[in-house]
Amino acid sequence: MLNVGIIGCGAIGTQICKAIDTGIINAKLVAIYDRSTEHCEKLLGTLNNKYEITSPDELISRADIVVECASQAAVPELGLKVLESGKDLMVLSVGAFMDSKLLERFVHAARKHQCKIYIPSGAIAGIDGLKSASVAAITKVELLTTKNPDGLKGAPFVLEHDIDIFSFHEKTLLFEGSAEEAVRAFPANVNVAASLSLAGMGAKKTRVNVFVDPEATKNIHELVVEGDFGTFTCHVENIPSPDNPRTSFLAALSAIATLKKITEPLQIGT
Repeated sequence: MLNVGIIGCGAIGTQICKAIDTGIINAKLVAIYDRSTEHCEKLLGTLNNKYEITSPDELISRADIVVECASQAAVPELGLKVLESGKDLMVLSVGAFMDSKLLERFVHAARKHQCKIYIPSGAIAGIDGLKSASVAAITKVELLTTKNPDGLKGAPFVLEHDIDIFSFHEKTLLFEGSAEEAVRAFPANVNVAASLSLAGMGAKKTRVNVFVDPEATKNIHELVVEGDFGTFTCHVENIPSPDNPRTSFLAALSAIATLKKITEPLQIGT
């Protein structure tokens, strides 16, 4: 049975732990860690079984795979240590990999220590198609993201430009740029842009538009891909996580599905 350690006990970490605790994932939760002991204890209170809160080092030593669902800052801080210990790593804060040198170090460490780095599809559909299309030539990858003001509140772009995010009365284009720029501007909102760039044309060529819409009740992602294969579009309307409106419930489900895929003999999808 796969031994799983969870770093980060927020909305996504909680959903993954519940999926293991209830048997949705055929795995064993061996330890959890969060900088906030309060978050850990709150999570433990929602589970049927009792699990241990440990230090990151102890968690890594016990686990076969470590799931990072804490923050972009946690990826360089703890991720290399996981790989250098010969353990697999799942990264949810994939925006950290917009630092190409960091990604290169991670891939080198994974090769050297014969382990894997997993990046779930997140809150978007179409990653399978994009990966397939990228075997040939791709000419366009564009992401249009629309969120309610609550979902964009506190983003660096909003703070740096002194934007009153609650002053908009209709759907408005807030940001337009590359995936690399978008992830810096909205690190808690457009991690999907980082995943798309890694699967397709890269961070500089992947284009991202971010809209704010006071009428939006869901987090909306629209993907357009063009290339030698033809054209495809995906439109996803995500229910925001009840514990964190900046992230979508589908992001947690994607991580759960990735763990299920690792543990099951039948593999479906690219």
